[in-house]
Amino acid sequence: MDLFDHASERDQTGRPLAERLRPRRLEDFVGQEHVLGPGTMLRRAIEADQVPSLVLWGPPGTGKTTLGRIVAERTGAAFVPLSAVLAGVKEIREVVEGARERRKMHRQRTILFVDEIHRFNKGQQDALLPHVESGTVTLVGATTENPSFELNAALLSRCRVVTLRPLTEEEVGRLLDRAVAAADGLGGDLALSAEGRDELCRAAFGDARRALNALEVAAASVRLAGRKTVEKADAEEALQHRTLHYDKAGEEHFNVASAFIKSMRGSDPDAAVYYMVRMLEAGEDPRFVLRRMVIFASEDVGNADPQALLVATAALQALELVGLPEGVLPMSQAVIYLALAPKSNTAITAYGAARKLVKERGALPVPLKLRNAPTRLMESLGYGGGYRYPHNFEGHYVAEQYLPDAIREEKVVTLSDSGLEKVLAERLREAREKAGKK
Repeated sequence: MDLFDHASERDQTGRPLAERLRPRRLEDFVGQEHVLGPGTMLRRAIEADQVPSLVLWGPPGTGKTTLGRIVAERTGAAFVPLSAVLAGVKEIREVVEGARERRKMHRQRTILFVDEIHRFNKGQQDALLPHVESGTVTLVGATTENPSFELNAALLSRCRVVTLRPLTEEEVGRLLDRAVAAADGLGGDLALSAEGRDELCRAAFGDARRALNALEVAAASVRLAGRKTVEKADAEEALQHRTLHYDKAGEEHFNVASAFIKSMRGSDPDAAVYYMVRMLEAGEDPRFVLRRMVIFASEDVGNADPQALLVATAALQALELVGLPEGVLPMSQAVIYLALAPKSNTAITAYGAARKLVKERGALPVPLKLRNAPTRLMESLGYGGGYRYPHNFEGHYVAEQYLPDAIREEKVVTLSDSGLEKVLAERLREAREKAGKK
């Protein structure tokens, strides 16, 4: 850092509150005790100046950039930030050249901090790889996306992934208290009411930057009004609408969709409707949600309640007819029905068992009696011979062998005692007994 960098650090004019209050010491860092607490691997590595290349993975406002700066400050390394949105291979080469000069002239390490590293393409990640491997730079990448999905395996294998969690409300409260009292914060000339503090802590959703930005906006409004206290109403107005963290192409998409399905499977309509709304409010295509519901109706409910499939497909048709926002009503109705319906996974287990037989045993000959005989030759070969038409018998049933000879004793379908399947299971048991199946 040169003279002009130092001057920039001292000049706080126009800098957001969250930036002005960014901690510069590990002791002032709030949260992430699971990775920074006494005795943890990362804490020991920082204190011993043996920090490996890192990928800091966590939601917005959890301290990824701050931690990168603190590591550089604590270890005496040069901190060089890059944005993966703006930088390319050319910028990476320039940083690497600077790191070589720094090591040669000043024996100083370089920490290359890459914000939103998941936005680097394969070529850009490959350009980093040899310099991370050689130790020319210590990479600290920050990402909100699952690095196992977004980063090359080769680069990921040379970094330690550190997972950061959303801050607790108590931790956000500590930051707000610090902001109110600090000279670089509200300067002690404004107060924050208990109700206003609670609202900011609650609605920050673990995002320190969001809480501090909202406090700054609320404080400016209070000053303009000539008041001295930030109240709950000021906090609510400053917070306004939160964009839900939900990337339709990323991990959170799969997390929420998985929770939605598992909540229906677990017969919890409260959670199922909640996750459905999470997806819709974040901009998910309702047809994606409905397709999951139609699949679920067969995979997880099935013949325990055949009506479930009709309810799910009817909800899809209703959405196509009325659109949004009214279409959320048949969707909610269907989700509640599916969650509370009796459950059976017979459809998928039966398919799996049949597929296993097909793959293991191949195309076994169909019994002659089940084959059509459209020609005299085929009839003379025994095609269709001996077939008994079930409707000609009492109860529209006659004991018969339908599976190929080699697997005649196999049982593909195993029914549960849930809902209607309990009745079907009894019918199946009787039919197998008549057919002589053990």
